[in-house]
Amino acid sequence: AGLLAACQETRTGAKAYRPIPSDTLALMEKNGTTKNAPVLIRAYKKEAELEVWKMKSNGEYVHIKTFPMCRWSGQLGPKTREGDRQVPEGFYSITPAQMNPNSNYYLSFNVGYPNQLDRALGHTGGTIMVHGACSSAGCFSMTDAQIAEIYAIARTSFAGGQRAIQMQSYPFRMTPENLAKHRLDQNMAFWKQLKEGNDHFEVTQKEPRVAFCGRRYVFNAAPGDGQNMDVNAACPTLKHNPEVALAVAEKADEDNRKVAELADSGVKPVRLVYQDGGQHPSFSSRVAEVSRPETLAPPAEIALDEHAAKTANATSQLAAKAPVVSPALAMSAAAHHAAE
Repeated sequence: AGLLAACQETRTGAKAYRPIPSDTLALMEKNGTTKNAPVLIRAYKKEAELEVWKMKSNGEYVHIKTFPMCRWSGQLGPKTREGDRQVPEGFYSITPAQMNPNSNYYLSFNVGYPNQLDRALGHTGGTIMVHGACSSAGCFSMTDAQIAEIYAIARTSFAGGQRAIQMQSYPFRMTPENLAKHRLDQNMAFWKQLKEGNDHFEVTQKEPRVAFCGRRYVFNAAPGDGQNMDVNAACPTLKHNPEVALAVAEKADEDNRKVAELADSGVKPVRLVYQDGGQHPSFSSRVAEVSRPETLAPPAEIALDEHAAKTANATSQLAAKAPVVSPALAMSAAAHHAAE
C-alpha cells in the first residue's frame, strides 16, 4: 500500500528486457517502419489513451498502437505545483537516463516534467512517470503488461540511436467538438498553445521542434539574424517554413470555423470536474486493480454561462482600453468636483 501512495521511485528489481510482442512488430512492418526507428508518444487525459507512433524512412511518423490508460489523476489542466495530483500537460522529452528498469511500479520512465516553460511559470513538482501497477498520484498509469510493451518499444528505439523521445500530453483530443465544449474553460489559452503543436504534428506527420519564448510554446520556428530565444523574454523575429506555416494556419482556421458552427448549433460550454482523474472505459469491470477506485465516478459536467463570460470579457477589454490617469491628476479632479 505504501508503494501506491505516490509516484516515487526506488530501484529494487529488473523486468526491462522483454521483447516487443510479435503482433506489434507485425504492425510496424505493415506500416512501413521498424523496431529500431524513432518513437513518439501522445497522451490524452479525457479519453484516457496513450498512443505510440513510429518514424518511417521518409521522416514521417505513423500511428502504431493505442493503449487504453488504466489510471490518471487530477483534473483537466496543467500541473502547477507539487502535490496537486495533476497529470501534466505539454511537450516533454524522455532520454535513456529517464528509464527506470527497477521501478516499484513494474517498469517506468520519467516524462521530463517540469520542462523549461513549466519552470519559468513557477510550476513545481517532479517525478512524473509512465508506469505500471495501475496506480496514479499524478502519473500516467498503465497495466504491467502495457508498460512492459511500451518500455520495450522505447528501449529498442534508444538502442537504434534515438537520443530523446518526444511525449505530447493533452487534456483531450484537439477536435472541434472538444474545443467547442471546453471553449470557456480557464485553461483554454494554454490549450490553444498545445493545439498549435498538435496541428504542426498532424499537418506534417513529423515531430515538431519545440522551443520557448515570451513564456509560451513555439513550434517549428527559429530566431532570425542570430537572435536567441529566452523563455522569459519577448519572442524575437521568428522564421518559419512558409508551406508548413500556411498549412497549420489553414487547419486552425477550419477548426475554428467548426467550433463556431458547433457553438451556434447549441453545443453548450462545460467544465468537467473529476473526483480524482479517470481511466479508460475498458477497465470499468476491473475496479479491484485500480488505485482509489472510489474516486472513479464519471466527472460532473458543469454548464458555463456564455453570456456572463462574454460580458466579463467585454468589461475587461474596456478596462484595458481606458486611459490611465495619474494619482495626482485623479486627486486634482476629485477636488475640482468637490468644489463644484
